[in-house]
Amino acid sequence: MPTLLITLAAVPVLAGAVRMAELTSGAEVTPENARFFAAPVPVLLHIVGATLFCVLGAFQFVPGLRRRGRGWHRTAGRLLVPAGLVAALSGLWMTLFYPQPAGDGDLLTGFRLLFGSAMVGCIVLGFAAVLRRNFVRHRAWMIRGYAIGQGAGTQALTHLPWMLFLGMPGETGRALLVAAGWVINLAVAEWIIRGRRTVRTLRSTTGAGTGAGIGAGAGIGIAAVSGSAGR
Repeated sequence: MPTLLITLAAVPVLAGAVRMAELTSGAEVTPENARFFAAPVPVLLHIVGATLFCVLGAFQFVPGLRRRGRGWHRTAGRLLVPAGLVAALSGLWMTLFYPQPAGDGDLLTGFRLLFGSAMVGCIVLGFAAVLRRNFVRHRAWMIRGYAIGQGAGTQALTHLPWMLFLGMPGETGRALLVAAGWVINLAVAEWIIRGRRTVRTLRSTTGAGTGAGIGAGAGIGIAAVSGSAGR
C-alpha cells in the first residue's frame, strides 16, 4: 500500500522538487513562473507540506506499524496534521491571490476552493475526533483528507488519456479532469471506510474482536489525524 501511494504521489512530488529548485536557484523568470517568483513563500510551503503529507502519510496504511509502533504513529500524526493544513491552506492562498494562469478559469478556481476547504475540514474533524478518543471517526476523516491531498497524482492520470487521444483539454475540460481526480480519490476513500465498517459489524455479530480489522484500510489515520486524505 505505501508503495502504491508513493508511486501515485511521484509525479507531483517530482514536479514540486523541480519548482523548488527553480525558485531557489535563481532561474529565469518567465510568464509561466512569474507569479511564483513574485511571492515564493506560499508555493514553497505548499510543496513541502504536500510532499510530507502524501509520502509520510502513505506509511499510516501499514497495519504492522499501527499495531506495533503506536508511538511512531502518534509522532507521525503530529507532523502530518500541520503538514496537511499547510498544504491545503497554502493551496487556497495561491488560488485566491496568485494571478490566474492561462487555461484556468472560474470553474477550476471553484473546484480548488471547494476541495481545498474540504481537506482542511477533514483534517480538523479528524484531529478533533482523536482528541475525543473516537478513533473510528478519526480514521474516517483522515482517510478523506489524505484522499484529497493525493489528488494531484490522480489528476495526472485523468489528464493522460485525454491528452493522448484528444490533445490538450480546454478550460472546462481541464477543470472537469482536475475535479475527477479528487472525486475518484474520495470514492475510493469511502469504499475503504465502508469496507472497514462492514468488517467491524460482521465481527461484532460473530463475537470476534474488532481491533485488528481496523488497521489496513483505515490506516491513513494519521496519528493525530492524517489517516490523512480517518490520512
